[in-house]
Amino acid sequence: MPALITDLAVMLLTAGVVTIIFRRFKLPVVLGYILAGFLVGHYMPYFYTVSDSASIETWSEIGIIILMFGLGLEFNIHKLVSVGGTAVITALTEVLGMLLIGYLVGQMMDWGIMDSIFLGGMLSMSSTTIIIKAFDELDVRKEGFAQLVFGTLVIEDIAGIFMMIILSTVSASKNISGLALAKNLAELVLYLALWLILGIYILPTVLRKANDFMNDETLLIGSLGFCFLMVLLAEYLGFSSALGAFLAGSLVAGTVHAERVEHLTSGIKDLFGSIFFLSVGMLVDPHMIVRYWAPICILTVVTIVGKLLVSSLGVLLSGQSLKTAIHCGSSLAQIGEFAFIIASLGMSLGVIADYIYPIIVTVSVITTLTTPFFIKNADRLYAGISRLLPEKVSRKLERYTAEEHAPREPDSDWVVYFRRFARVTVLYGVLMFGATMIGQFVVFPALQAVLPAMWMARAGAVAFCILGIALFIRPMLDLHSTAYTTLWVKNRGNRMPLVALTVMRFLIIVLITFVPIQAILGVGEWILLLAVIAALILIERSGWMSSAYISAEARFIANYNERNLQRKDDSETEWLDEKLFVQSLTADRSVAGKSLKQLSWGRMFNVNVIQITRGRRVRTMPSGNMELREGDRLVLLGTADDLRSLRISLGLTGDEDLPTLREYIALQPEGGSGIYTYAINVQKDSELQGKTIRSSGLREKYDCMVLGLQRQRLPILEPDINMSIQTDDVVWILGTRHMAEKLLANGFDDEADGIKTEP
Repeated sequence: MPALITDLAVMLLTAGVVTIIFRRFKLPVVLGYILAGFLVGHYMPYFYTVSDSASIETWSEIGIIILMFGLGLEFNIHKLVSVGGTAVITALTEVLGMLLIGYLVGQMMDWGIMDSIFLGGMLSMSSTTIIIKAFDELDVRKEGFAQLVFGTLVIEDIAGIFMMIILSTVSASKNISGLALAKNLAELVLYLALWLILGIYILPTVLRKANDFMNDETLLIGSLGFCFLMVLLAEYLGFSSALGAFLAGSLVAGTVHAERVEHLTSGIKDLFGSIFFLSVGMLVDPHMIVRYWAPICILTVVTIVGKLLVSSLGVLLSGQSLKTAIHCGSSLAQIGEFAFIIASLGMSLGVIADYIYPIIVTVSVITTLTTPFFIKNADRLYAGISRLLPEKVSRKLERYTAEEHAPREPDSDWVVYFRRFARVTVLYGVLMFGATMIGQFVVFPALQAVLPAMWMARAGAVAFCILGIALFIRPMLDLHSTAYTTLWVKNRGNRMPLVALTVMRFLIIVLITFVPIQAILGVGEWILLLAVIAALILIERSGWMSSAYISAEARFIANYNERNLQRKDDSETEWLDEKLFVQSLTADRSVAGKSLKQLSWGRMFNVNVIQITRGRRVRTMPSGNMELREGDRLVLLGTADDLRSLRISLGLTGDEDLPTLREYIALQPEGGSGIYTYAINVQKDSELQGKTIRSSGLREKYDCMVLGLQRQRLPILEPDINMSIQTDDVVWILGTRHMAEKLLANGFDDEADGIKTEP
């Protein structure tokens, strides 16, 4: 019989007995695994000793992968967005502070530079498992500070992933190279962005299409296969396997299958996780603990005191009260399981001393046992610190936290625009850069290998790069956003800065396009640069690929929100006519004599005139050729921000309390001139299926306006006319009862497309 079978049998039976005892005395199970590992390890000769250490080490590496995959399953991008600024500030303060403290303490104890750096990384990681268990036992999980702690742990886990990349980079050269570090971090950010975007775009779509053929077995196998695929990809690109596993889990976490996958993999995670912690215990050398008792005592005190103070400082800096800060600091004052993973990384790279592992494990055990005590006595600790603080310091803290929580004025239009500018530029810049890099380093070599002529390979690679740029150039320039339009019409002085920022964006696009194409073609720089600029201007003007981008964007947004949308029931659905607002205006001399088409309010502001009252005559859904007269009463439709931009352009001041479209419709008189919204459920045999909004003919045939679409429960307002309509979409249109009669007469009945009238 293979030695591995015997080893696993003894290891797991020992772990089972020890963990039962630990549960009986309400001790952390993780410590039970470590003790069981020690019992079967080489440093405990009076019990069974594992013989096939190499195989156990391989299982341990798989354990790290499965643990990181499970950690990713508990995390998704929505959770990152929701944790808030307090958690971000606290986590970053804690991680950076403990990195520095750990490094300095290591140097004071005459440890090597790499030992000290890794020590700082290990001390900065708190234990999610221990904290959750302590909160449950003390019944404080629903307290306000507990939610801040959970948010901090989310950011801390992400920081841990980045830290492993940084430590791997530092270890490669045995010293800190600023240029190499910056290069690796830039590559990491680029790859993370591309993986997340492509993963969100592809993975939920694939799972949705295969849903009818998936049972628990196939979903489990597919999920683990995806996990190990991401591990291989991460290692191929020079990153850690832990990063690939974590990213795979976080991508699955955004799908509707997340809870099911988490349930299916829980047993596997428990098995391989237990083996990892058993392998940790096997490395605990009692002789090392006795020999290094002084560093263990020092690091235990540094961990408890340092993390308590640094974490509390982070909470205070975020504007929370001293009491909340002490509660959070007391909760985070321990070393977590992530420290073992960082220690394993250092051991595998051969850059840290052997004695560090048992020291860290021992410190982790001690701080784990002290955590419930500090959480339970946080109020007493707060009372003691409050008495010791000088009165002047206490008053300053109270004033600072009061100012942080005081209501602030709304952001200015420039602040809103700059936030959007940075977000859009980074997002689409990364996508364009990724597309051109794939064209240069993947597509071009592949085409060289299969095509008979070099010029054909070059042409194909350049075409790929141009397609990648063409897909995102219009959203990257972002010329029709509400924030841009508001600033443009608000003040003429805003126009030059807006133009300058747009030119800067365009130059970024030129640079991203020019460099890889020049490398592929190897032609003269100035000639190619002019050709690239001309091509980009032509693409932007023609709107080429805009329809493909709109469809891709709609799928991405729907996939990104898939899990949250799936959880909504009908009572939680956000109807489109509740997201649009109505504005009433009287036409004056400035607009009299102009047609609606000439005013271009729809193109410039995304605002449409849905009704014109002239004397006793009411014209619903007027055409673009209708000219306005002074005194006409106009009813406008748009979002709150779009209507505000239009009011600014017309010289109207002040914000109005506008009714929603649904509220406005409820006040309309019954009859042919009333306005109604209709929802058309598009089926496979519908004449709308596969057509764009422009080619559907809805406007021309039925005198209506398309308000938006609902795709997989995701509302899409003000869709581009080039957006294609798909099966199972809900198309929201605005018109009269006469329009509904025409729709029914042309086959849009309940059995086909299911017209619904709202309200």
